Amino acid sequence: MTSLVGRRIFLAVVTLFIISLIIFMGVEALPGDMATAYLGQSATPESLAALREKFGLNAPVHQRYLDWIGGVIKGDLGDSMAKRKPVAELIGNRFRNTVVLATAAALVGIPLAIVLGVIAGLMRDKWPDVFVSTTSIVGMTLPGFVTATILIYIFAIRLEWFPAITLVPSDVPVIELLPNIVLPIITLTLIMVAHILRLVRTNMIDVLTSDYVQMARLKGVPYWQIVFKHALPNAMLPTINVVALTLAWLLGGVAIIETVFNYPGIGKLMIAAITDRDLALVQGIAIILAVVYISLNLIADVLPMVLNPKLRTARGH
Repeated sequence: MTSLVGRRIFLAVVTLFIISLIIFMGVEALPGDMATAYLGQSATPESLAALREKFGLNAPVHQRYLDWIGGVIKGDLGDSMAKRKPVAELIGNRFRNTVVLATAAALVGIPLAIVLGVIAGLMRDKWPDVFVSTTSIVGMTLPGFVTATILIYIFAIRLEWFPAITLVPSDVPVIELLPNIVLPIITLTLIMVAHILRLVRTNMIDVLTSDYVQMARLKGVPYWQIVFKHALPNAMLPTINVVALTLAWLLGGVAIIETVFNYPGIGKLMIAAITDRDLALVQGIAIILAVVYISLNLIADVLPMVLNPKLRTARGH
């Protein structure tokens, strides 16, 4: 067990190293550089040369990568030339805001998806299953910005129940942020539920039709005991992976939703950084999201082995 976990951690570190290279080289491949973006079209060759010298932009590519990744390891993400502030300082409150939004959406969406998926699986091909499955397909088909726009029209414009956009600054206390995230939470919940629900439904159907469940029925084990003691735990194990990846998506893939609602999160900050050609900020956000994604994926990989001893043996071979 320890060797398996160690191997997964090693692979995660190697993957993160490769991703850091991709991030750095991807930014390097963009036309121009930070000095050009900072000084603008009116910059003189002398001013560009001086700025590049000041920030080490004239150093070889490999040296600049080593300096950057060395700073990242130490917790120094560099400085934003556009904002004239440390990247870590710019990301801090924005990342907190995205975590608040993602946590609230997960606390609502994940239990709801599991409950609906279990109901659909238990009532296969009956009207609750048909209704839930059809609704989930619609939720998966509609792009997030379309769902967000529909909710804004209904609940903000027509009913005037919630604000259409977030108008508070990024550094407000969390308690002041909460009234502004109702519609973003509903939007993310609808998207999240649609994906997790269908997997839970499929897993429940597979487990309920398995040989050992059929044998338990023949032995006279009560139906609800079969569902909650045998079927549900086994159906949940394959879902852990999807839940972890969904959490990673909530933290890093909600840029469009944050932009629609003007929510001061890390996704909106990433779009602004790309627009402003703030390359240091783009790199900083990208590497943080990569760490989050790989960490959650590692948890999703290891947790089923911890909960199910059979998987340890299978993966050990």
